[in-house]
Amino acid sequence: MKLQSIILIVLAIALIAGCQIQVKIEKTAQLADKVFAVPQGTIADELVRSKYATAQFKYFNDVAACCEAVMNGEADAAAYDEPILKNIAAKTPGLKVLADMITVDHYGIAVQKENTELADQINAVLDEINSNGYYTEMIARWLPEEGAPAPMPEMPEVESDDVLRLGTAAVTEPFSFVDGNQQIVGIDIELAKLIAQKLNKKLEIVNMEFGEMIPALEEGKVDMIAACITISPERQEKVLFSKPYYKGGIAALVKE
Repeated sequence: MKLQSIILIVLAIALIAGCQIQVKIEKTAQLADKVFAVPQGTIADELVRSKYATAQFKYFNDVAACCEAVMNGEADAAAYDEPILKNIAAKTPGLKVLADMITVDHYGIAVQKENTELADQINAVLDEINSNGYYTEMIARWLPEEGAPAPMPEMPEVESDDVLRLGTAAVTEPFSFVDGNQQIVGIDIELAKLIAQKLNKKLEIVNMEFGEMIPALEEGKVDMIAACITISPERQEKVLFSKPYYKGGIAALVKE
């Protein structure tokens, strides 16, 4: 075989291989048998497997490490809560979150099971900010298409002896997290401030581990909890949720 023919064959094989590597992933169905990076200690793998039984998994310490694994080619996709992944993708060129979800969930603010009065007051605030457009503006600030969330808006603190205690886990950017000024900020914190203003109470933020929030609420250590909490039947047996204020779920982050 002539050298020129051999070179052409090698180039053709390389071209085919390159095309296979660079296939764009646009739908989660394309990931059915691929490798997902998931944070260990979460149920993200169970939720992915419930839809894609042949999916494979690699486990990492946190969601940031999962996204880094996708960028480095160690995994085909990262699976986690949609708004968390959108926040990372907006700040990381070359990554994107697929539009179709693996699972769909709703997030809510929880109060003690019998505290229907506070739940009604929270719902009234959610209704108000949805009707006057404030909610849309708030989400655009915290979840921009590109870049980091905008700074927390200035919100006057209520001076009162009555305190509204919010339990949160400040590791769920953009819902609840510690900013560059070492202040706890986010969607849930802004909502809590609006609720406290409506009730004319001083807001007290109690930061804790995510798994401690429902027990703290049940024991009366806090009045309400919020940190990107999914409304689920299991949790509804223990706490009373507000109306859903964000539609999210488990999404897939891939290379752009």
